[in-house]
Amino acid sequence: MSSKADFDELLAILDLEQRDENTFVGVHPSKNPIRTFGGQMMAQAFVAAGRTLKHAVPPSAMSVHFIAGGDPDIDLEFHVARLRDERRFANRRVDVMQKGQLITTAMVSYLAGGRGLEHAVPAPELGDPAQVAPLDELLRGYEHVVPHFANALHPIEWRYTNDPAWVMRDKGERLEHNRVWMKAHGAMPDDPVLHAAALVYSSDTTVLDSIITTHGLSWGHDRIFAVTANHTVWFHRPVRFDDWVLYSTNSPVAADSRGLGTGHFFDRSGQLLATVVQEGIVKYFPGRS
Repeated sequence: MSSKADFDELLAILDLEQRDENTFVGVHPSKNPIRTFGGQMMAQAFVAAGRTLKHAVPPSAMSVHFIAGGDPDIDLEFHVARLRDERRFANRRVDVMQKGQLITTAMVSYLAGGRGLEHAVPAPELGDPAQVAPLDELLRGYEHVVPHFANALHPIEWRYTNDPAWVMRDKGERLEHNRVWMKAHGAMPDDPVLHAAALVYSSDTTVLDSIITTHGLSWGHDRIFAVTANHTVWFHRPVRFDDWVLYSTNSPVAADSRGLGTGHFFDRSGQLLATVVQEGIVKYFPGRS
């Protein structure tokens, strides 16, 4: 399947079926990991919340806790609780269910703050994303090492500015950050909810990489178990995901078999669009690769 077809699938799974005023149903794509991809579930929950707003208030934050793994053979039910609805403030809770079991819960906040003080961390200077090798080239020869990446759905174009984990590991190097240019693999509808949902979907990719690359490890090469425990996105500015954005991530800490990945999304002009923090359970089994 082509990347354009994968992108069309992403738009299709974000087009939720509305069962009643506060209940939505989402399907899975044709390519799935063993458990539902967290980015997919978060993006669908974000869309469900956004479709219930009474006023066009921009999102300010989304915080998600993963309770149980989702079954990709079963549709997802999104139950939205309308907690607050004002012209400048809104809040939603979205409970994600399968067969009556709560598997994920998300809180989404909306705020139209208006003008005020502004500052932000600067974006890394990395040049033109069009000059960076596409993901297909970086996977060539490594399909057997990272088959879960090579065979995954690819609705978002990735362009690493550094060696990805599997190449870095092959060179015997370490890396304390990962920086990837991203954009949709097709034309996005002119809907700010979907552009932000694409960012949410993409925020669950590469964010944990720096936990293992800091130690010179890689998926596929080394025996590593990783699962997301919680994930938060703060939205600072509107995003257009049909143009290049830079996802710059690192890991400030790993302890007690848990690691923290932090990330920033920048647009091409260097404006900070969103901040991400994800906590994952990460276990490494040395000598058993």
